[in-house]
Amino acid sequence: MCLFCCLLLLLLPICSLSIEGRGTITSARMGLLRAKEYIILLFVLILVQGFKYSKTQCHNCSKQHFCNCSSNHLQRVPDVPVNVLGLDLSFNQIESIYMTDLGRYTELKFLKLHKNELTFIHEEAFKSQKKLEVLDLSLNKLENLSSCWFQELKSLQQLNVLGNPYTTVGPAPLFRCLVNLRTLQFGSPSLRKVYKNGLDELTRLDEMTVVGSNLMLYENGSLKAARPVSLVSLSLQDLFQKDPELVAKILRDVSHSETVMIVRDSALTTNISAGPFKEMKEGGTTSLTFLNCTSTDEAITSLLLVLDGSALSYLGLEDAHLVGQGFWQKATLTHYENLRTVYGRNLDIQGFIRFSSMMQLEFLLQNFYKISMINSTVFVIPRFTTFMMKKIEYLDLSQNLLTDLTIEETLYTGMGQFQNLSTLNVSQNSLKSFGLLSHLVANIARLINLDVSHNSFVSMPEKCSWPTTLRFLNLSRTKLSRLTPCLPLSLTVLDLSENDLKSFHQKFPKLTTLILTGNRFLSLPQGGFFPNLETLHIQRNALRMFNGKALSRFKNLRYLEAGDNNFLCSCEFVSFFQYNVKDLVTLRDSRQNYVCDTPFSIRGDTIDSVRLSVFECYMIPAVSILCAGIILVLLIIAVICHKFHVIWYLQMTKAWIKAKQKPAVGRLAGELRYDAFVSYSQHDAEWVEEILVPNLENAHPPFSLCLHKRDFRPGRWIVDNIIDSIEKSHRTLFVLSEHFVTSEWCRYELDFSHFRIVDESNDSAVLILLEPIEKESIPKRFCKLRKIMNSRTYLEWPEDEDKRSEFWSNLRAALSRNEC
Repeated sequence: MCLFCCLLLLLLPICSLSIEGRGTITSARMGLLRAKEYIILLFVLILVQGFKYSKTQCHNCSKQHFCNCSSNHLQRVPDVPVNVLGLDLSFNQIESIYMTDLGRYTELKFLKLHKNELTFIHEEAFKSQKKLEVLDLSLNKLENLSSCWFQELKSLQQLNVLGNPYTTVGPAPLFRCLVNLRTLQFGSPSLRKVYKNGLDELTRLDEMTVVGSNLMLYENGSLKAARPVSLVSLSLQDLFQKDPELVAKILRDVSHSETVMIVRDSALTTNISAGPFKEMKEGGTTSLTFLNCTSTDEAITSLLLVLDGSALSYLGLEDAHLVGQGFWQKATLTHYENLRTVYGRNLDIQGFIRFSSMMQLEFLLQNFYKISMINSTVFVIPRFTTFMMKKIEYLDLSQNLLTDLTIEETLYTGMGQFQNLSTLNVSQNSLKSFGLLSHLVANIARLINLDVSHNSFVSMPEKCSWPTTLRFLNLSRTKLSRLTPCLPLSLTVLDLSENDLKSFHQKFPKLTTLILTGNRFLSLPQGGFFPNLETLHIQRNALRMFNGKALSRFKNLRYLEAGDNNFLCSCEFVSFFQYNVKDLVTLRDSRQNYVCDTPFSIRGDTIDSVRLSVFECYMIPAVSILCAGIILVLLIIAVICHKFHVIWYLQMTKAWIKAKQKPAVGRLAGELRYDAFVSYSQHDAEWVEEILVPNLENAHPPFSLCLHKRDFRPGRWIVDNIIDSIEKSHRTLFVLSEHFVTSEWCRYELDFSHFRIVDESNDSAVLILLEPIEKESIPKRFCKLRKIMNSRTYLEWPEDEDKRSEFWSNLRAALSRNEC
């Protein structure tokens, strides 16, 4: 339709131009101007329509294929992944659902359209949702409900169409196709007429909620299902007074012994309003709850008379407002032998102190087994009233105004009260004396469960008296900072959570469950105190760690919950937690709750994810091994250096580098003081000093020789003396013998002389072979000697005296400076 309008707008200026073309040129120009205006208008309309009908995206989708698109100001169903299983579109401004909006999402199981602006849903909008299980259309603006919506929803289990302004449900069989429906919620203040809608064909319906405060017509059998519905909630408000016959029709269809009835948001203030409940009696209703209702003592009396002799066994009053003076005389002759349980929560009794004595209710109280009066401003129950509750087994007075003074009156046992009481709950009151409480319950011979949590005991006496039957004791949030032997040894379950406890030193031979959550324990309690303990809760304490030794003391411990503590992630604890704890106990809370607090580098990491290094875990052994390894390596290096004479090579390299820094400065400056530096072994000193030196120094011309014994400067490092002497000598004379090749100092002199030969490219080395030496016998460290002997001519000292003159002549020639 919108496209047709746009085309029509486009044609209008063209037609205008064709007509005006017959007139003047001015008229034609005016037509053109109007044409431009139409085109601009057309462009704006296209933009508006395109913006209005363009789909938006919703990206808030989880890995479980659930998309939460609520509160996003959406005006249409957005685009989401095709495989979406759950789609929440609540709290948006969606007005319509068209045929193609949901067509692609064939896997959808959950669709929530609560609190939108829905006024239109296409008849085939849900045609492709054959797997849909939950559909919520509540609080919209649907004025009609169509059976076509539900024709293909064979898998639907929950349907909510509450709070829409439709006035009629039916007469077409609206819900007939929902063969798997389990929960149905419909109605609103606008609802006026209810017809049969196919509920009689639904065999799996378990829960039904109907809101019809302004109903005017109800067709008999409209709410009668194929089988009794387990839970029926009716919100009919003033209809109990305005049209009790219509209410009676409804109650007739839904009342059954297997049905739990909830009447909510209603006012029962007159005798007439109690009349329709006769249908409940006829239907055999056993459970009836009034939720958010207002009543008077007159209406309650009438209700008791109507239900006299009924099968009612449970009566509940929640968020109820009671008005009156408490005149129950008319109902005193009624019979309620079946009524065993009364549950009251958030009761507001106006003028409670003006009510007459509860003695008039003896006909009710004497049959009760379970009574709950929660958050109902109860501050005392007179002892004469409790005397009437002879069969009471369960009494819940939590969230009231009981004090140490009034609890003594309430739990008075002097007249045989509470002889059958097994469960007592006085939590969240204003009790302060733990000793008084133990004294009061000591005479309740069959007491098994006692809940005194959320009181302000602060401390407990050293000794207390308890019934021997007590098994379960709840002392959570009672501000205790220390435990004493006051606690009963008969307990099997003890809850001490959310207190200020640091230690536990009492033995409980029968205890199977201990709850210490939210205290200040630094370690696990000693397991020897709890020989039968199976479950221990110790979350949110100051626990640093626990180990196998501590857990093994609990002989029967099977389950442990110790998360949310300040764990010290030492190597021992991390290793135990990751590999051994599962062999001793089962951690019932998530392992993700076990998080490191220290050391700082891994704070916030789960213990399962921590990976500590060897040095962090085994510091002393690791350092010891490392040091031992370093020492071993150093020893190996020392042995290698000794064997291969590395130190000598390094020293020679150092000497060579030092010599390189002043290579020939002395000779260029005329500082060569000696003709030769004599390098010899100390074992050959006699030959050198008595034969060599006299023959050379007394020759003509004489030779100046440098001898270490005579010419080295005292106090100077030997190596420096060697280097300096060789540098100041024209030649270096080596006296070779077996002793020479074993002398390290001779090797220094030989190595440095070799460096000089290589660097200066001269023949400064002169060799005298004092005795025959096999080259193969020369040690490998004397590699320089081998090279020189292979590359230089050397002189041999002759044994024959006749040849010695020739030797001296050759030697003088070798040392002569002219040979240089």
